[in-house]
Amino acid sequence: MSAVCAASAVMVTRAVAAKTTKSVSLSKASPTRRGRASVATRAVELATGETLEVKPVPMRVGHGFDLHRMETLAEMPDLELWLGGIKLEHDRGCVAHSDGDVLLHCVFDAITGALGLPDIGQCFPDNDPKWKGCTSDVFIKEAVRLMRDSGYEMGNIDCTIIAQKPKISPHKKAIKENLARLLECDEGVVNVKAKTHEKVDSLGENRSIACHTVCMLVKV
Repeated sequence: MSAVCAASAVMVTRAVAAKTTKSVSLSKASPTRRGRASVATRAVELATGETLEVKPVPMRVGHGFDLHRMETLAEMPDLELWLGGIKLEHDRGCVAHSDGDVLLHCVFDAITGALGLPDIGQCFPDNDPKWKGCTSDVFIKEAVRLMRDSGYEMGNIDCTIIAQKPKISPHKKAIKENLARLLECDEGVVNVKAKTHEKVDSLGENRSIACHTVCMLVKV
């Protein structure tokens, strides 16, 4: 064997040995990583009585979305329009099993989504007469309870209301203040925005109203 070939063989042998040593080191370290991952979960009970487990990681992010059809008060005079627990005067109202507050409904879903728990429809079924006409602050109180019982507090929450009418800007401050109160958090971590839908589809034609919400929960 030539000197060049012999030197190459030595280099390959050393490289394989180094790779094997690294693999063994990683293998030995993996139980530690697995140990960190298997942190004890916390059991939380839903309004339905079902108990689920929530894994306590440092931060959790959730998204919620809701949309409700709107009809004119001339056709359905008992309808109302609620956003963030604030009643808005409008010639249309939301058709819903409860009060139809799209903002609070999607806030609920954002919080339970962050916790890995079921959405509002599963927690408060619309075929249950108990929730017929219920005000949505009841749902938010439940979301806050689930959040606290799981060991979290609100890091921040960002809501975007989509409605062609009525104009939301004059009501933003009241909605933001009330949302912070319901969530038992500082107003500085709550944000409420509003967009029209440029007269496109049911949202733009004032036949529906929608909301998106993103929240971050922080482990206490």
